[in-house]
Amino acid sequence: MAITTASAASGATRRRRPQRGAAIISALLVAALAAILVSGMLWRQQVQVRRIENQRLLAQGQWIARAALDWTRLVLRSEGDTSAGVTYLGGAWGMPVAKTRLSDFLGQIGEARAQQGADTWLSGSIEDAQARFNLRNLVSASAPGALQLNLAQIQAFARLLQLLGIDGQLAKNAAVYVRSGLAHSITRFQTGSTVPGSTGAATNTTNPQQVAGGAGGGANFTDNPGITDADSNSAVAPLLMTSVDSLLDVPGFTPDVVARLRPFVTILPTTTPVNMNTASAEVIAATVQGMSLSSAQAFVARRQTVFFHNLADVQLALQGAGAGQTSVDSTQGDVNTSYFLVHGRVQHERAVVNRTTLVWRDPLTHMTRIVRVRDEP
Repeated sequence: MAITTASAASGATRRRRPQRGAAIISALLVAALAAILVSGMLWRQQVQVRRIENQRLLAQGQWIARAALDWTRLVLRSEGDTSAGVTYLGGAWGMPVAKTRLSDFLGQIGEARAQQGADTWLSGSIEDAQARFNLRNLVSASAPGALQLNLAQIQAFARLLQLLGIDGQLAKNAAVYVRSGLAHSITRFQTGSTVPGSTGAATNTTNPQQVAGGAGGGANFTDNPGITDADSNSAVAPLLMTSVDSLLDVPGFTPDVVARLRPFVTILPTTTPVNMNTASAEVIAATVQGMSLSSAQAFVARRQTVFFHNLADVQLALQGAGAGQTSVDSTQGDVNTSYFLVHGRVQHERAVVNRTTLVWRDPLTHMTRIVRVRDEP
């Protein structure tokens, strides 16, 4: 009997050992699963906190960029008050700001919390937008809503394309595209060179050399550059062109062509003359009919020692550069600028804001307005 009882006890012990091993393994699995769940929750919480911090830093960087833009507008206004209606490269607006700590600016004005800007860096520059060829000039308006292709400007754009080694026939494609985009925009009713809501007097920049036609038609240019050249066909009208990248939608313009054109062309809300004090030799050679690139380069070289106060000075400089008796009227060239491109970069700890702003300055009151803002990667 004793032997039987001992055998039964040892058998029960052997059966409990696997059960205790399974319980330990289950406990370890539960603990591992709990650790995984907790670590996942902590990781998600950390990511959320990091995201909120990045949004805060980005918002602070954008506000700093806005403050820097206000300071830039003040510079443009003060420069307009003292320059007697002349915009040249030696003006205060043309001085770029190198990468500088924000604390250096705050310390100069006696800000008690200047050290808070020790991790914030500013840099930027102002560019004369009218130093480039304005694609908006390809279309003029003799009356509100009556959009016509400007033959003289199309020829000037074709010359610029040829100087850059691009097919000059693309100029008319771009002109038709610009007009079709304007045909369904409220800006088609603008006939002057001032922006809507400004206090300055509108200056009519209509060129007498225009191509007859309505908002979407043109008698001399009937080729179809990807859009139907008809007033009634509004379903295929392109969007209003607001940047040079919009040329990629025009047939014939490739990314390589647009890259070559980018330093020399722009698109502004209104028609504008080219500033002869700031334009490049390529733009001047294209704008002034009959002027070679070498003559334009000589003109730019002479401009480095003296700037032009009026169109009479420009005319004398053109003749001195070998341009002959070529004349430049106020619709083609000027010595003052109303549109500026403000390039700014703000690095606020981890956040970086690259922003380009188009600013318009009233030629009479010198008040400034923000036309459009574009953030770049």
